[in-house]
Amino acid sequence: MLLLGIDGGGTSCRARLCALSGEVLGEAATGPANLRLGLEQSFSAIVDAATQTLDRAGISSAHLTRVVACLALAGASEPTYLAAAQSYPHPFRKAIVITDAHAACLGAHGQRDGGVIVAGTGTVGWAAVRGQTYRVGGWGLPISDEGSGAWLGCEALRRVLWALDGRFAWTGLLRDLGAEFGNDPHFVVRWADAASPRDFGSFAPRIFDYAARGDPVGVELAQHAARHIDALAARLIDIGAARLALVGGCSAFLQSFLAETTKSHLVEPCGDALEGALHVARSAAQSLTRVA
Repeated sequence: MLLLGIDGGGTSCRARLCALSGEVLGEAATGPANLRLGLEQSFSAIVDAATQTLDRAGISSAHLTRVVACLALAGASEPTYLAAAQSYPHPFRKAIVITDAHAACLGAHGQRDGGVIVAGTGTVGWAAVRGQTYRVGGWGLPISDEGSGAWLGCEALRRVLWALDGRFAWTGLLRDLGAEFGNDPHFVVRWADAASPRDFGSFAPRIFDYAARGDPVGVELAQHAARHIDALAARLIDIGAARLALVGGCSAFLQSFLAETTKSHLVEPCGDALEGALHVARSAAQSLTRVA
């Protein structure tokens, strides 16, 4: 048997293939695999990433049937999406579907109690305390995911519209973003109507760059995002997760804006979401071995 860990989020699907011994055989990354984007798109990214890991290990894709996989996917915390993913046809010997936040928590803390805040394209808090798991936030745009890359992009474009209305002061960041849309509010709205979280999140690096240079809107948005991360942290701490790991593409920049109380609970993660997914895959493979 081969072990496969999948970390499928709103921006990319990362995969790591291992032998039962733990030796890493291959890694790959493909497009987004958030279940909210549709099962076909999600599983296409998953199978593509899995096939690439086999290819990099020098193993034929025919051997996908040897793979015990843990698919850690954004959107899998929603019961309907989870049930649909669990029944979706796949080429693996066995596939276990969990949330990407659960895998990130397992990777960060192993078997110890703790929590994780994922600040990437989306945001979510997850904790494992005394044998129970807890989820905070992460309900998806436009209703949730405050403090995420996608939320930041949406809020920045909101302020571009305000500036185009003449009710908000222009800054370098807003001029940059406005120029991308020809300073046409109708263009902004048409684009937003069809945009995915990944599309909104693509503006986050630019927002962080302007914030680092002191742009007032960039700084305001970073501070606002950090307050949302602080709120997730406060709830996880209240649940009993004294050790928190902050992960995801936005985490490094936002960390400096967090409240001191939040920072005092932060620890370096032991591993990433792929490590957490591989832990689940290894347990499933061992169960199959015992049955055989």
